[in-house]
Amino acid sequence: MAEPTTFLPAPARPRPEQRHGAARWLRENLFANWGSSLATLLILALALIWLPALFDWAALHAIFRADHEACRALDHGGACWGVIAEKFRPILFGRYPYEEQWRPLLVTLALVAMLVASCRYAQYGRRLLLAWAFSLALVVWLMGGGGGLAPVETARWGGLPLTLLLSIGGMAGACPLAVLLALGRRSRLPAVRSLCALYIELIRGIPLVSVLFLAAFLFPLFLPKGFSVDVLLRVLVGLMLFAAAYLAEVIRGGLQAIPRGQLEAAAALGLSYWPTQRRIVLPQALRATLPSLMNSFISTFKETSLVTVVSLYELTGALSLALSGDPEWRQFYLEGYLFIAAIYWCGCFALSRYSRRLERRLRTDLRP
Repeated sequence: MAEPTTFLPAPARPRPEQRHGAARWLRENLFANWGSSLATLLILALALIWLPALFDWAALHAIFRADHEACRALDHGGACWGVIAEKFRPILFGRYPYEEQWRPLLVTLALVAMLVASCRYAQYGRRLLLAWAFSLALVVWLMGGGGGLAPVETARWGGLPLTLLLSIGGMAGACPLAVLLALGRRSRLPAVRSLCALYIELIRGIPLVSVLFLAAFLFPLFLPKGFSVDVLLRVLVGLMLFAAAYLAEVIRGGLQAIPRGQLEAAAALGLSYWPTQRRIVLPQALRATLPSLMNSFISTFKETSLVTVVSLYELTGALSLALSGDPEWRQFYLEGYLFIAAIYWCGCFALSRYSRRLERRLRTDLRP
């Protein structure tokens, strides 16, 4: 008769390593190895050397009131933020009529509100598209004038509203065109493939400044006599066509990452070309290229500053106008450009953080 088996409990395992906390974050990100540790210590040393002097210049000895006499008395011993207090309306709204600047303020708030609403994944759908259509119609009505409002020509639009309009409009128009170009470059029809490749290589081979000059100054020469297109619309279309060429290559990279077996499976199920692209290929390709797409959006947002060369004064151009005509504040351009840089940084940082959030939601980040 077999002896009964004695139950022996398994030995206790060690406590699982904590995967969260400040100590683990520091070890993984700042002191992972000797090279990372050395770089961290070097940056800390430089920060200890430079940050006190920077804080002293930017805060302790700075002038925050709009007093140019007090700013001149600083003799470069501190920052003159008074130039922002004095010139913030021309910087933010450009040459828009002073009495009507409540209109570009409402436009800016409306566009920012729509961007925030668009960042909510649950809001995607037909309602969001209708809200965007209504918001853009409201933007044009407020900025241009209508329904009893004083008309304001687009040449006087400027500042932050113009930057947002060019960025949003340029990317909204570039994305559908970029998808068609990417699909066309992978087409089996040689004529379509060659035409799309020619367009992409031609646009990518010239700088954006050249495209803006063509749209603003050369394109009107080819129009019939007595017919004209608004300069803002021409520049917006030029920016859109330029961005589409770069986005097309980003999307084409995502299309090439889709296994051919999925296309064959879709064909076996009886799906034609366009349903296959819309339901199977494009969702995966856009998800895979999300970081690159967001990088292109950020680049376009910053490249809108180049429209100053065609006399459309967005943020940087509005700052130049605000300071060039006032010799009392002209010498404090550094503080003005730091203010503009802070606005651009906030916009780019918000886009970057939204991209990371969207990546986590769509599970495109493959890190362990």
